[in-house]
Amino acid sequence: MISPAPKPRNLPPWMALAGLGLSAAILTVIQSPIGWGWLAWVAWVPFVWVCDSGQSTRRLVWLSFGVSAVYWLANLYWIGYVTVPAYILFCLYLALYWPILVWGFRYLHGQWGLPYFVCTPLLILGAEAWQGILITGFDWRLLAHSQYGNWALIQIADLVGVTGISFLIAMVNGLVADLLIEARQNGIRKTIRMGNGVKTVVTTGLIVATILYGRHRIAETASCLQPGPVIAAVQPNIPSNIKELADSAEPILRNLFQQSSQAYVAGAALVAWPETMVLTTLNAGFVAFCKEDSNPVFFDKQISEFVKDKGHLVVGAHAADLVFDEQNNPVILHKYNSAFLYRSNGMQEPQRYDKMHLVPFGEYIPLRDFSKRLNQWLLKLTPYDYDYQLTHGTHHTTFEIEVDKQKYRFGILICYEDTDAQVARRNTVDPSGKKKTDWLVNISNDGWYVRYLDGKVLPSTELPQRTILTAFRAIENRVWIIRSVNTGISCLIDSTGRIRDGFEHGNLPRRAMDRQAVAGWFADRVQVDSRVTFFSRHGPWLKHGFAAVFVLITALGMGQSIVNRTRKGI
Repeated sequence: MISPAPKPRNLPPWMALAGLGLSAAILTVIQSPIGWGWLAWVAWVPFVWVCDSGQSTRRLVWLSFGVSAVYWLANLYWIGYVTVPAYILFCLYLALYWPILVWGFRYLHGQWGLPYFVCTPLLILGAEAWQGILITGFDWRLLAHSQYGNWALIQIADLVGVTGISFLIAMVNGLVADLLIEARQNGIRKTIRMGNGVKTVVTTGLIVATILYGRHRIAETASCLQPGPVIAAVQPNIPSNIKELADSAEPILRNLFQQSSQAYVAGAALVAWPETMVLTTLNAGFVAFCKEDSNPVFFDKQISEFVKDKGHLVVGAHAADLVFDEQNNPVILHKYNSAFLYRSNGMQEPQRYDKMHLVPFGEYIPLRDFSKRLNQWLLKLTPYDYDYQLTHGTHHTTFEIEVDKQKYRFGILICYEDTDAQVARRNTVDPSGKKKTDWLVNISNDGWYVRYLDGKVLPSTELPQRTILTAFRAIENRVWIIRSVNTGISCLIDSTGRIRDGFEHGNLPRRAMDRQAVAGWFADRVQVDSRVTFFSRHGPWLKHGFAAVFVLITALGMGQSIVNRTRKGI
């Protein structure tokens, strides 16, 4: 066993609280679009400093939980627009990671004597990993996301995903904490020694190598691209509380037709509409059993007639599986959040894409079948006044279209699937690791995360943050992504993760990040990147590795605690 670290100096409780609060404040601003991402490299230093103090672990656990709860409640306020009870409970769940980090730092550094240079990446990356795994995963506000503007640095995501970027940042945080704490304890002169020099050289070397790799990948991009067709995205600007009204269905469809017509005239071969903007169920197996004057039949005919001889169209709507009861009446068995492709001949493509990464309480209720009483209570956490339950999709559908005698293939990401690296890569490559799509289409309804006040739609921080997360999926898989998002941000993202301003045709604001809470459309030419990445073939292997190490550390720590208590009992 490594020698334990020297006994740290005690801090008053108010100072410990201030240190934790400082880390929370820095972690908040590094995700803002005002260019403070560089602070991420020291964001966790105050937290580590406090963990190194003589405060009791129990007190720090409670202080960290309180500060972390405030941090998440402040930064995920937009979930409260959808459902306040689930918003509060979800933030309290996320707040649990900080107390675990306190305990982890105390164990690894205090018991094992490991330097923070080692502890910080192990623990921070482990916490980020499990945040992205449990409860279907929530890969939000990771350290890596703060570096979106650092172009060369983030290109390494095509090897190691966002975890590798977070690793570098966490390592620097640990190194800075080591140097500052050692300087406090022993003086600056004694801090200048071989061990610290080696750690500094290793860290600097990794960062330099990462930047050089990123520059190489950016420089080679042009030679890996082939021009694709002009594709378009339509962006309505309708808050969900208005969109979901029954009498909104036809006006929304008419508006989509109007905007799409302009895109087709501009030369778009493919137009994408946002998630569930067509307020009905559209799959052919369901429509066939509907009455002629029903919405499914009416909307399907309207869309088919509209696209005929114009171009291809991606439509977001629901799908449903039917079974038949004893009287041979059709009954809905499963319902899906789906994407449909209507071809330029007016026909709906037989295959569809059903969303695979469903949002807890928004699209399904966890543990709903555990007990009837629990299900009734869980219903109160949803934004609906009825039992709304979707079924997970099971197939990573690839659509194929033909433009000017050239065939192209594309995949779909619905809503929060652009935050899920596994779904994105499986929609990009087949099981053998061969690239099966030329680009991805992300359709989403972010109208849930805006406010509607005095006739105006007021955007939240969710809109630009989601767009930045999508950019990392483009880097990981070297694939272009077009976003069609209700309330915004609809845009085109290239295979280096650049959110592209401007377009060939359209009426949305030219600057992509200004496309919040506005309606319109744009059309631009997509490029096809021939590169197949290591990440696409092997997935988030580094993330899973840190998740496993995190579990191991927790198990060892719990085992040590049990042994210590047993000895004290003896």
